[in-house]
Amino acid sequence: MKKIFCFFALLAFTLTLKAQTMLSLDSCRTLAIANNKHLLISRENIKAARYEKKAAFTNFLPNISAAGGYMRSSRELSLLSDAQKGALSGIGTTLGTPLQQAAQALGQLFPELGGQLSALGESLTGAMNSAGSSLVDAFRTDTRNMYAGALTLTQPLYMGGKIRAYNKITRYAEELARQQHNSGMQEVILSTDQAYWQVVSLANKKKLAEGYLELLQKIESDMDKMIAEGVATKADGLSVKVKVNEAEMTLTKVNDGLTLARMLLCQLCGIDLSTPITLADEQEEDLSDNAPMPTRDIDMNSVYALRPEIRSLELATQMYHQKVNVVRADYLPSIALIGGYTATNPSVFNSFENKFKGMWNVGVTVSLPIWHWGEGIYKVKAAKSAARIAQYQLDDAKEKIELQVNQSAFQVNEAAKKLAMAEKNLEKANENLRYATLGFEEGVIPTSNVLEAHTAWLSAQSEKIDAQIDVKLTEIYLKKATGQLTIND
Repeated sequence: MKKIFCFFALLAFTLTLKAQTMLSLDSCRTLAIANNKHLLISRENIKAARYEKKAAFTNFLPNISAAGGYMRSSRELSLLSDAQKGALSGIGTTLGTPLQQAAQALGQLFPELGGQLSALGESLTGAMNSAGSSLVDAFRTDTRNMYAGALTLTQPLYMGGKIRAYNKITRYAEELARQQHNSGMQEVILSTDQAYWQVVSLANKKKLAEGYLELLQKIESDMDKMIAEGVATKADGLSVKVKVNEAEMTLTKVNDGLTLARMLLCQLCGIDLSTPITLADEQEEDLSDNAPMPTRDIDMNSVYALRPEIRSLELATQMYHQKVNVVRADYLPSIALIGGYTATNPSVFNSFENKFKGMWNVGVTVSLPIWHWGEGIYKVKAAKSAARIAQYQLDDAKEKIELQVNQSAFQVNEAAKKLAMAEKNLEKANENLRYATLGFEEGVIPTSNVLEAHTAWLSAQSEKIDAQIDVKLTEIYLKKATGQLTIND
């Protein structure tokens, strides 16, 4: 969806460039949202929160890990002492001495058997010494080179509710990131609308100032002819020239303000500041809405449901309640199932062998905190206090938002009344200017009265433009206050 949104934003921007950079309010909003750096950051925050949620879910699943190692020792472990090794290696000699003595005794009794018995005794002595040495070699461990490896599986069975609470926290955190993104989007839309209507206001005032200057220049030209004919004084001409200079200065200020306002709008939309842009509403003669936004019977519950700030505080409150469970879980029993396979070389399952051999193992671990001098109770109480603070902040925000909505509704009604008054004042100023112009042309009204009528007309026109823009902005403020400000408004 985000890729599609960016594609359409780029497409809209391309189309606007091809149409001589004619931008509507919707296209300005789309460009501003697509290029705003804070919104790009908040989108990444949403991604990060989503990955955190996925990572938290893995705590429900078995954890499998492997470990291995190698160690080289300067000496090997010995199961026999040096005395035992010597005794076993010389067991034939030890036992052969009595046999030799017995063979000599028999040899004296039986001379013909003496040589055979002596040879037999020597043979038995050698065989027993060889067997003893073999036994010593069999008891060697050869542990100078040791290898070990283990594969372990851990499955949490009960962690005091910590895993479940942490999953809820990460789910709330993802939704909180979305609400913060929506809040930032509304701020971008509001800033874009303010800059847009500021450009429209100054563009209309520029046309007004140009028309007023042309009118004064015409009066100045007529006044010069009247002075030449002697039907007007130089003082009258100087008063007109002063008004012309004032009108030129006003037009200069309006042009400078309009240039800066266009640059601000370009910056918000991510367009080069030197790009010449034209807004669709600059060509509108009447900016008044036929159907003003209703301000009565505003349902505050619906407002609370739409305002991202309220939803964010609600999520924060729920997160703090789950943090209480996380803190409490640290002082509750935890149970886990463990299993694994361990292999070593040398192995000891068939004496000491230089072979990899191992065994399976399965078990259950239980951890039960017994006494921590009330640390858990104090931490749980602190977490509950933080949860109550979040609830108080939520209640305070609701009160302030209700006040903000009422103030915005009042401003909308007030702006509508001001527009109605400005339109009436403009009608009177038009009528006054018409009579003053006719009287001046007939020579029955002095120049000063005509200039005053023109000044009053200019002021009435400017007030009407301001009132129309004020109606637009106050409606935007009310939509934002009620949570209804979206890109398609």
